[in-house]
Amino acid sequence: MANEISLENTDRGIRTYVLRAGRMTEGQKHALEEIGPRFIIPYSPGSYLDMEAIYSNDRPIVAEIGFGMGQATWQIALANPQTNYLGIEVHTPGVGKLLAEIVEHDLRNIRIIHQDAIEFLEHAVKPLSFAGFHIFYPDPWPKKRHQKRRLLRPGLIELLVSRLAPGGYLYFVTDIEEYASSSLNLLSTTSGLRNRYDGFAPRQSWRPETKFEHRASIVGREAWELFFERF
Repeated sequence: MANEISLENTDRGIRTYVLRAGRMTEGQKHALEEIGPRFIIPYSPGSYLDMEAIYSNDRPIVAEIGFGMGQATWQIALANPQTNYLGIEVHTPGVGKLLAEIVEHDLRNIRIIHQDAIEFLEHAVKPLSFAGFHIFYPDPWPKKRHQKRRLLRPGLIELLVSRLAPGGYLYFVTDIEEYASSSLNLLSTTSGLRNRYDGFAPRQSWRPETKFEHRASIVGREAWELFFERF
């Protein structure tokens, strides 16, 4: 494919997540079976998705990588109906939960990819497709020998930047200070990106607090935020 970013061999096949066993509620199972076909986009490697056809409009699209149970996802989409949102998640219970929220709140501007984000972005998305990426509390992989699995590492950052349209943004939040600091250094030296702020970003007022974030704050783990823009 033209303009395709090819990850180095050391990046191929390395997952940035662990598939954890999770109990599916009956509601989540029902949502997957009955609602899923309307909002889950089939993944077909080797062919670019027609985003305008999927959303039936040409509004800007913001992708969230690893939305968990989708709490922030649906709230942001509800508050911004003029923007399309694409939630990318491998964990099935979270997909089922977000589907239920989409129907409950009558959201027309969310679609879901139930697939590994890196494979999807590398093989099914045109360059310059997104107006933004949200990466909220990704797996931190704190042990040094595991850090090759982090989502924000050089080869994958290059892929993300290639899929951002000029003026698009990358908004990253973690409760691990070391991960935030290393990501700040990586993003600051990435061609095509500039930091909107001087160092770490302040909390963006429009980002809802997630259950994970609330639990982290109770035990004293603060949020570290980065907000970079493509030029």
